[in-house]
Amino acid sequence: FMGVANSDATLYDDELQEIKKNYPDQFRVDYALSREQKNKDGGKMYIQDKMEEYADQIFDLLENGAIMYVCGLKGMMPGINEMLEKVAKGKGKDWSEMQKDLKKKGQWHVEVY
Repeated sequence: FMGVANSDATLYDDELQEIKKNYPDQFRVDYALSREQKNKDGGKMYIQDKMEEYADQIFDLLENGAIMYVCGLKGMMPGINEMLEKVAKGKGKDWSEMQKDLKKKGQWHVEVY
């Protein structure tokens, strides 16, 4: 997932589309364009909103060994964590404990500034 304000700000889109073309079953890219898209409530589309659209897949992938990297501005992390906590709770899971376990297994990486 990549979150930016406008579609003209998508970094490395040519390269990402080439990877997607060459590895369609192993790679997906989806954008959250805050000034061009609306979330399910009609507000701006932020990265946590786009991720929530795929929440079931994200949790399934993580539970089956996928590695997640979250990179970017530190201001996005509260929204991402709140969304993951809400989704986990709906699945009868504790996101805090799950996150600790994912970190321990090397599946959860956050690089924010």
